[in-house]
Amino acid sequence: MTKTMNDLTSALPAPERNPVSAGIVPARNYISPEFARTEAEGLWSRVWQMACREEEIPKIGDYYTYDIVDQSIIVIRTAADEIKAFHNVCPHRGRTITEGCGHANRLFCKYHGWNWKIDGTGAKVVDRHEWPADELTDDALNLAPVKVGRWSGWVYVNMDPDCVSLEEHLSPAKDFLDPFDLGGLRYHWRKSTVLDCNWKVALEAFDEGYHVQTTHNQMLRYFDDWTQSYAHGRHAHFGYWESMPMGSRSPRLTGGAPTEDIRPGIRDYMEDMAATLNAGSAVQTVHAARRVEQEVEPGTPAMEVLMKFGQFIYEHALSLGLKWPDITAEQMQAAGIDWHLFPNQIMLMGPTGSLNYRARPVGNNPDKCIFDVYSLQRYPEGEAPPKVELEWSQDHADTDFWGLILTQDFANVAEVQKGMKSKGFKGARPNPRQEIAISNFHRALEDFVENGYAGEGNPA
Repeated sequence: MTKTMNDLTSALPAPERNPVSAGIVPARNYISPEFARTEAEGLWSRVWQMACREEEIPKIGDYYTYDIVDQSIIVIRTAADEIKAFHNVCPHRGRTITEGCGHANRLFCKYHGWNWKIDGTGAKVVDRHEWPADELTDDALNLAPVKVGRWSGWVYVNMDPDCVSLEEHLSPAKDFLDPFDLGGLRYHWRKSTVLDCNWKVALEAFDEGYHVQTTHNQMLRYFDDWTQSYAHGRHAHFGYWESMPMGSRSPRLTGGAPTEDIRPGIRDYMEDMAATLNAGSAVQTVHAARRVEQEVEPGTPAMEVLMKFGQFIYEHALSLGLKWPDITAEQMQAAGIDWHLFPNQIMLMGPTGSLNYRARPVGNNPDKCIFDVYSLQRYPEGEAPPKVELEWSQDHADTDFWGLILTQDFANVAEVQKGMKSKGFKGARPNPRQEIAISNFHRALEDFVENGYAGEGNPA
């Protein structure tokens, strides 16, 4: 049964009742080749993981090749509302069948010409008559299936045929996130790169707000960076529930004195986010932020200013012909701003858009990862771009390509990976209030590697 939002908010633990001991995360989780190999078998071969968005394979026969460690999976649309997945390997001599994205009327092996219907059956084998009939049965020739699940526009795969359902895997995070109608969003832009760090180091750079006061200290002039983080089974999220109102100067600059007029700060915040991240949600809130400064009287209490800001965002969305999600202020507050969906998906969501991250290992190399960043936003009916191409850059200091904030984050991760190999490093020490998502992530990771879905699991 779906929980009410009252159930969800009342279930949030008080900060002093941290459900996960901060402890020390051992360096081997990040730098050990042996641990990376353990993850390959104990995690990636049996966990639900996001492969692509449905809009990347809109037509029957469109496919996406998803690679993880040393495994490759074909994700293909087989009917208007059906998506299937197969291990990307020819059963003849082991050649991969697809690479990248594309369209196929039949799946074709470029080595010896064996081919299949897009549903993985009906193999055509060149000179099949030369094999004994009982050796090449139709069932033996079908492509090996991989489990597929779909949620809010994302397509997930799991190589373990006996795994739990995707819905069970996503619980209880989906109860917080479903009201945002994330399935109604479409690509705004997509970018990718290879970072010189472990996939977890990259992911954790976006798992907490604790680093803002140093890495992004330019934001303190309009932003109280203090966060509270919560664990939800294998997943986690954080928000700014006890921070000063948006648009306030950080207490780190003021000594705790409240900001008398938050209107200019809201404008600066939204303009800065639009310029330095260009995320769909921020781009569509700049108009509302400017209206706040122009139309709300100076001296208006902060909560009333924020209510007006929300009203103006709503009005602007409707003026653009956007469908506003059926979401309440209570639901938005309960969801916070940043979710880590186990194992490797992070999203910062709002009613008009979402900024998203995914990190994957490069083979079994603990020192490199593929890092994907993409913005989703709401479009008027029929006006979403037909296809948004993936952009790639290895210049991690290019602010024109990545924006200031991402280049600031990228400047840390390779140095973290290097530092974790120091003989003087005893292990990561996550902040027990602001970095619960990280300590919880490693608790869940080690439990899953050992026990899979039979482990602690997600709370009912």
